[in-house]
Formats: sequence, C-alpha cells, structure tokens
Amino acid sequence: MKTKVVTLDAKSAGDIELSDAVFGLEPRADLLQRVVLWQLAKRRAGTRKTKTRGEIAATTKKMYRQKGTGSARHGSQAAAQFRGGGKAMAPVVRSHEFNLPKKVRALGLRHALSAKAKEDKLIVVDQFAAKEVKTKATAKRLSNFSGGRLLLVDGNFEDTFALSARNLPHISFSDANGLNVYDIMKNDILVLSKAAVQALEKRLI
Repeated sequence: MKTKVVTLDAKSAGDIELSDAVFGLEPRADLLQRVVLWQLAKRRAGTRKTKTRGEIAATTKKMYRQKGTGSARHGSQAAAQFRGGGKAMAPVVRSHEFNLPKKVRALGLRHALSAKAKEDKLIVVDQFAAKEVKTKATAKRLSNFSGGRLLLVDGNFEDTFALSARNLPHISFSDANGLNVYDIMKNDILVLSKAAVQALEKRLI
C-alpha cells in the first residue's frame, strides 16, 4: 500500500510504499486485547501483602474456656474475625506475568499498526528535525497533526528535536525497536518517520 510522506510543516515530501504484511492486515480486536493484557500484567508490581493468621504476633492461649460461657467457641485471637487478626486468603507478593508466544506478540504489533492505517491515523514524515531548541516553534509545527495524543516514532531522534518537544503535553516518543501495542492503542495519532517505517518492516517481516 502506498501512502503520502509529509514534512513537519505539512508539506508534501513524496510517497512511500508500506508493506501489506505489516500495515495492511485486517485488525483483530481479540488479538490486540491479548497483547495489551500481557503488557499490563508484566508491569504490575505485585508487591501488595497482608499478614495471614500464622504471621500475626498474638498469644496462642485460648481466649476462654470451651464450654459454659454462653459465647461461641474460640481459640487464638489471631483468627480473621477478630480485630487485629490475620486475613483469610490474604494477598501475597507475587508476579502477575504470564507467557505469550513471541509470534503472537509480533502479530499483535502488526495488527496495531494496521489498525492505525485503516483508521487514517497513521502519518509518515520524512524526518524529525529542528534547527534549534525551540519548544514553541516545534509545538507549532506539530500542531499540523492535531487530533489528540501523538506518538512519534523514529529510528534515532535528533537531540535538537527531542529537547524541543519533550515537554509538550500529549506528545510521546518511542524508538522503532521499542514500539509496542499498548503505546500505539493508547495514543490517537501514530507519526512514523521514514527511518521508523524501514526499521519496523525489517523487525516484523
């Protein structure tokens, strides 16, 4: 599939041929969901912890005699029903990560790129460059692609451009080799440089 290439000033810079194997698939919502859930599960800390009955520092002496009190029979004060007692089936420190085949992850990324292309939310620019570190000037140039949150993807961002755009709201950066499904779906517009397109096709084909 062929798409137009523009400059950051929204001027035409020719055309580029995008691989149908990467940008021309029919997006599958179930596949995108699997990859996003896998990513979010990996980033969970899993550090919450509550003491169980066996971890409570309390006497193990029986509270009162077994019979004759008119009350229910109880033993240790560390039982879950008492104030200060341990929690039954308490959460423990654990990993929420699960395995997802490498081929499924790569396929999910191809479907995410194809989804943006199908929705006309994929823009290809010739390069990300700035003559000097000027946030206001860079913001004005990026306003040509307004429509929500922008995800800018390049092979290697030029320092001048990166310093100019890093404080802009609703602007995110990603290296072509680190691009992932969650970042693509979280942002509204995907802006790729020609170098990023080449790097993605090399990575996914």
